[in-house]
Amino acid sequence: MAPRKSVRSIVVRALRTRQGKVDVYSFFLPGGEITRVAGISRLERGENNALRGFQRKEIQTHVRSIVQYLNQGSVLFPNAITLAVSSEVKFTKSRGPSPTGLTPGADAGLLKIPLRESGARIGWIVDGQQRSLALANSKNEKLPVPVVAFVSDDLQVQREQFILMNKARPLPARLINELLPEIGSVLLPRDLASRKIPSEICGLLNRDSKSPFNGLIKRLSDPSKGNAVITDSSVIKMVRNSINSPLGALAPFKASGDESADLAAMYRILNMFWGAVRQVFPSAWGLPPTKSRLMHSAGIEAMGVLMDRMLARHVGKPDEAQAIKADLQRLAPSCRWTDGTWDTMGLAWNEVQNTPKHIRALSDTLVRLYSARSSR
Repeated sequence: MAPRKSVRSIVVRALRTRQGKVDVYSFFLPGGEITRVAGISRLERGENNALRGFQRKEIQTHVRSIVQYLNQGSVLFPNAITLAVSSEVKFTKSRGPSPTGLTPGADAGLLKIPLRESGARIGWIVDGQQRSLALANSKNEKLPVPVVAFVSDDLQVQREQFILMNKARPLPARLINELLPEIGSVLLPRDLASRKIPSEICGLLNRDSKSPFNGLIKRLSDPSKGNAVITDSSVIKMVRNSINSPLGALAPFKASGDESADLAAMYRILNMFWGAVRQVFPSAWGLPPTKSRLMHSAGIEAMGVLMDRMLARHVGKPDEAQAIKADLQRLAPSCRWTDGTWDTMGLAWNEVQNTPKHIRALSDTLVRLYSARSSR
């Protein structure tokens, strides 16, 4: 039997405390060692379209600017890197009596961190991706850098901390939106909680083969899809507006009291309405926004307003799907998604932009056209 290879590791002096049921360590590492200890969990889609990871791509200009700063030599770099580490790390508490008057809260000791090959690191960078990459590429790689590490093998916990730590920073909203449905019962801030259900529905619309939006929504985790033409943020905003509006088609199905939100009912309505839109406007469906304003953020949001108005008349009827399709067909001759000029707005089809003014004008135009034709 071949002898077992010993696992290389590094040992650092550390403080250990406990928050909730999680061990948290604080220590210093040479900057160049951080990426040897922890990897970066990239956001991507794996088998069966499952979401993996949580980190965006690095911003090269930002990394280069940090490297330039570090290469100056004697610099101050007190910003802590936050890691999630596996339970394989081992902590040995220091022996001896505690000093008189010591404020309780943490134990001092030695933390042993196994070193693994790239792709199998025992840690993941939760906060400080750009800084860690800069430290690894800097000439000042021995600079001691503060590190805070919490023990968790649970990807959901790591994502929760990633979102909460980066919420107040310029983190792309689309990245947060895609991660939110993967979060469990964590108590999110109110503004994030209100985005979770719309984000989850957006993902369902994009993945379901029976959805009119199947494969058409751009997601940060899968930028390579050539057929994707609709920005996920526009679909999420359309769904969110309908849920939050008192007269929205999706509002009756949001969470109320002890009852959770009825995602199945919301999803059914969206599939029904947008399926009818695809049938009535086939020549404008699935094209890039530069060729069809129906696929543009302004078109998606404005049609969402029209959806709320139509469903207020037809929801619950045995023939609601056919009634919606018929209403859209009466409206179609006046729509200018791919050519022509919107008469009431005085704007050519490709002059409509993703601005509050244009979205409001397009929404009002569609609703007025619908009201006029419905009253005849």
